[in-house]
Amino acid sequence: MPVTVRGYETDVQGHLNQAVYINYAEHARWTLLKAAGLTQAELIGQGVGPVTLETTIRYRHELLAGDEADVTCGFEWGEGKTFRIVQEVRRADGTVAAEIVAVCGLLDLKQRKLVPDPGKAFRELAADPGLFGF
Repeated sequence: MPVTVRGYETDVQGHLNQAVYINYAEHARWTLLKAAGLTQAELIGQGVGPVTLETTIRYRHELLAGDEADVTCGFEWGEGKTFRIVQEVRRADGTVAAEIVAVCGLLDLKQRKLVPDPGKAFRELAADPGLFGF
């Protein structure tokens, strides 16, 4: 997903503010979900919602106002109730500005507990589950 750093997103040093990296990552995640055929309304209608349990950001190179970047989004599946979303924010020249890894789950909205197999749920709900790396 392409982004252009806006001036109001920067901190006192002129760098992209740390919180904005999270916004960019979240926007890329929802863009991927939508491309796979899942909107927030559809997920809620199915009684589930994605939740983030932990986020780690590794800042590699600065982004400044006016810089153009791309935000990637990939899912890594394992055993159990959680999965990882691995993302990079890359400057236009390909330099990695940040690496973002989130540990996530899929919350059963009635029981308020993580579903036991989120990968299975995404495969069943998505129109294009291949976008999730299956």
